[in-house]
Amino acid sequence: MVMALEGIKVIDCSQVAAVPMAARHLGDFGADVIHIEHPVTGDFWRGFQEAQTDSGGGACPSDFNYNWEQFNRNKRSITLNLYTENGRAIMYKMVAQADVFLSNLRPFELERFKLDYETLGKINPRLIWGNITGYGKKGPEKDHPAYDTTAYWARGGIHSLFSMPGVPCIAYRPAFGDTVAGLALAYGIVQALYVREKTGVGQAVDVSLLHTGLYQLSFDVSGALITGKDIKDWREEPPLELQQQSMAVIAQIVAFYAARTKSPLTGTYLTKDMRSLLFVVLQPDRYWVKFCMAVGREDLTKNSKYDTIEGRAEDVVALRQAFAEIFVTKTLEEWIPLLDGIPYAPNQTLLEAVRDIQTRENECLVSYEHPELGLIEQLANPVKMSKTPASVRMPAPEFGQHTEEVLLEHGYTWDDIAVFQEDGTIA
Repeated sequence: MVMALEGIKVIDCSQVAAVPMAARHLGDFGADVIHIEHPVTGDFWRGFQEAQTDSGGGACPSDFNYNWEQFNRNKRSITLNLYTENGRAIMYKMVAQADVFLSNLRPFELERFKLDYETLGKINPRLIWGNITGYGKKGPEKDHPAYDTTAYWARGGIHSLFSMPGVPCIAYRPAFGDTVAGLALAYGIVQALYVREKTGVGQAVDVSLLHTGLYQLSFDVSGALITGKDIKDWREEPPLELQQQSMAVIAQIVAFYAARTKSPLTGTYLTKDMRSLLFVVLQPDRYWVKFCMAVGREDLTKNSKYDTIEGRAEDVVALRQAFAEIFVTKTLEEWIPLLDGIPYAPNQTLLEAVRDIQTRENECLVSYEHPELGLIEQLANPVKMSKTPASVRMPAPEFGQHTEEVLLEHGYTWDDIAVFQEDGTIA
């Protein structure tokens, strides 16, 4: 049986979840996918399941790495150190023979390794270059570290929309947004391959976790953009007494789970103005010193016991309490510059998400003329294509607006249309 993408060669230079899932989709339909891994560290996703299990119930315990299997089937793996001259030379030779190159490197990393579209497109003009970022390729936070739980879930407003007064959303699942972003990138890649079939020229395809999160909230985002209202502006809230009773119990449940996690650098902390900050630090040893410096507890870095996640896990309850007491001393606005470079995000409301500077800078929204409302703003397509971009050419149609037009295009006459109207075939 001939497969849809048989003969297509894909270089998967990514790790963790979103882009590997996009590559897996291409592999499922017959593409030859080569997954690049560092010779020493490998793909971080290989150890994610075990780390989640060890952290206190984040993954179902199993001797089989089902998580790695789900995101990386139908691939071949090679090791390659892109920090070396030989490693980059090998990569360029592979790119010259490839149809698709995929990565989740941030803009500064693409420049560092010279794997940006401008460089690789010169090596292979037919190359389809795909990339997923956290917050897009433009804006002041384009190079910030991001995971789906921070960029897609918290920053995109999903946490806010999944919550109700007195019934907050207190959990998220790993790679929840990564899989959707991966599907979006795979769709863009296949579309670019179709364009290349007609033109012979490749192009760049970009997707961001933030834009994907907004896309998932299309129903609510559309309403917020048209009305200027957030969900709290029109949804009735239960009595404050009931909310307080509910939150008191939920606080105990949150504390129960928090005490069973190993890392005080992952989870939610509240600010002075009662805003919640979601930290997802999957490499806590790497960020421990930076985190402590940011919150003004440099003294903790001098305790050798806390140099490893195992040492910090012994005192996780005390450390969480200490950090919680610190975070409530400053507002969200005061914390933002201090936490620069740490994988976290504020849980934003719907209006905050659509007004976010990264949303605006990366053109996640599109303006166009509507016959009734005039100039309106709506959510743009989350798949960004460099040479054949999406566009809004007309607003949503009125009921049966184009009936006669379409029937005439298909060879029917006005007399035929009159008959169809009389017998109820058309409105």
